[in-house]
Amino acid sequence: EARAIPRERLEATDRVSLDLFIGRMERQVEEQAFAGYRSLSLSALGGVQSNFSELLKASPVWERRQVEQMLRRMAAYPAQMEQEIAGLRRGMALGWVTSRDVLDRVLAQIDEQLPADVEAGPYYAPFLKLGSDLPAAERAALQAQGRAAIGRHVVPAMRQLRAFVADEYLPRAAADGAMRNYPDGDRVYDMVVRHQTTTGLSPAEIHAIGQRELARLRSEMEAVMRETKFAGDFRQFIDYLNTDPKFFHASPETLLAGYRDIAKRIDAELPRLFAELPRAPYGVRAMPDFQGPDAAEYYNGPALDGSRAGYFNANALGWRSRPTWRMATLTAHEAVPGHHLQIARATELRALPQFRRGGGFTAYVEGWAVYAETLGREIGLYDDPYSLFGHLQWQAFRAARLVVDTGIHRMGWSRQQAIDFMVERTGFGRGFVTAEVDRYTSIPGQALGYMIGKLKIDQLRDRARANLGERFDLRRFHNAVIDQGALPLDTLEKVIDEWIVTQKESGS
Repeated sequence: EARAIPRERLEATDRVSLDLFIGRMERQVEEQAFAGYRSLSLSALGGVQSNFSELLKASPVWERRQVEQMLRRMAAYPAQMEQEIAGLRRGMALGWVTSRDVLDRVLAQIDEQLPADVEAGPYYAPFLKLGSDLPAAERAALQAQGRAAIGRHVVPAMRQLRAFVADEYLPRAAADGAMRNYPDGDRVYDMVVRHQTTTGLSPAEIHAIGQRELARLRSEMEAVMRETKFAGDFRQFIDYLNTDPKFFHASPETLLAGYRDIAKRIDAELPRLFAELPRAPYGVRAMPDFQGPDAAEYYNGPALDGSRAGYFNANALGWRSRPTWRMATLTAHEAVPGHHLQIARATELRALPQFRRGGGFTAYVEGWAVYAETLGREIGLYDDPYSLFGHLQWQAFRAARLVVDTGIHRMGWSRQQAIDFMVERTGFGRGFVTAEVDRYTSIPGQALGYMIGKLKIDQLRDRARANLGERFDLRRFHNAVIDQGALPLDTLEKVIDEWIVTQKESGS
């Protein structure tokens, strides 16, 4: 029915909305053909084992109505877990089981959420955030109901999941989780690459792009190293940066304060980069400890109704392995001008239908965030060679993902080969890299969108500048990129091409 709508009668924004809706339905239909792949709901990055904890963490300060809703959710949680386990069993029957290394991480994440004392676990945390206007007796009663619901419903469901994974699922686990080893895995990976990158690039082409970008970035990194007058080779320089105490904060608290200070510095420069900015606030907070010291940082967006701020979730548990020289580019990625600015802006675009104001496409959302890191160079964020090196290292890491993801799932790379490659080419620590490789194994193709999207935005910026000359306004270009919500890259290209024409006409 959607295809029958006459596009020529629609306004430009509605034409884009129609195309996005049809594209979404087509992707869902295509994925229906691969039931085994769709059953893989446990990953190193998150999944059934952590979704409920993440939901609770994202909840604002609670009032009675919200608490009662959550208590009903908790009561329904065992039934939901039964459904999730049934889906995993269907995948087992089709020959689709997540890899052993990933499942070891999943079990560890479950264990971290099941402390002996219910009040010490993540499920009880929201009951400590009850509204300040609640009478003490009512607060105590709601907290008692929370403890009872967690003990009666949530904890048994999580223990059921743990027992299933350990006793039934893990013994059937795949050795390495590469798509090429599953039934019809090559077809699945081709589909995933198309969906995640929103391009027609093949795995082989993406692999080559990654190698090319890695070589370029390594050359820049070595030039910055020479600028510091360091007496040693590249590996020794990395070791120096990763071990000298002057490059590390003294505690988790000072690490978080450091991120917040960087964010404030960037905030002051945003009017130089954007014609219009979102109104939604954001904060920096520690991610849940159960995710472990090697987990990568991430962002949670604001609520569509404005009731909750956006948050950059930093790994405070891993503060000893988070050097100061990597912090600026990471803040630019996760907060501003990266994820928060783009996602918060999307939630405020009232002219767009709701399905375009939330969610998105990895290649666009992550591509924007990686591109946003490069804007730090334009506002003086990387004001010493070490922070510039950190920026280039993160860029190299995204390029290495192109090589490793395609290497694992298409070209026969082992887990160890992928880990060794990333450690050698990027200089990141082995623990962090190992967690990342397990992520690429369990969520194939997802990591490809970062650098592919960034390169597309670079290309569109160069095209706009070449076509508009002195009329090119970087601030308005950035708003043109983010003011339609998240888009597939081919649709973004059409939007920017139309914007270029409009800018030419307005200046003629």
